[in-house]
Amino acid sequence: MLENMFTDLRRPHSFAEERAAFIGCKVSQSDSGLIVLAHTYIPLQDDWYIDDPRFGCTFGTEAMHTAMQFSLTNSSSIFHVHLHEHFGLPSLSRTDFREYKRFVPDFLNVQPNMPHGAIVFSEDSALGLCWHPKYKHPIIIDRLTVVGSPMKFLGPIYA
Repeated sequence: MLENMFTDLRRPHSFAEERAAFIGCKVSQSDSGLIVLAHTYIPLQDDWYIDDPRFGCTFGTEAMHTAMQFSLTNSSSIFHVHLHEHFGLPSLSRTDFREYKRFVPDFLNVQPNMPHGAIVFSEDSALGLCWHPKYKHPIIIDRLTVVGSPMKFLGPIYA
């Protein structure tokens, strides 16, 4: 899934400087914390992007409606994802953080008992935020493991 996601997020777009997508996830609680398991990659269609040269990626309501409907229909947690094509820990731009604070909590309207969030990937790391229904503010995603053979750990994941 990670390789397919990176391939999709690297595809050129006629005007967007970067691509974005959503991931549908299932959630479980363990003794060591919350486990969020990605199961479905939801790419943004080319015509869902809005041509706004102020930002690297702007998408319209179709993308949000699709992700929210997926969350509702599949009882899934939703995480927005995008890729910064460099090595090392990515950072959230002011725009990323501002927009995440604006739209990620909307997913709590369709699945109020599930966490939702956003993850910025780099070639070898990631940085994420999670809005959990039990907490007032987003929490930092502190571990991201790619399950497979071999297992891959993207990190460190710290703010």
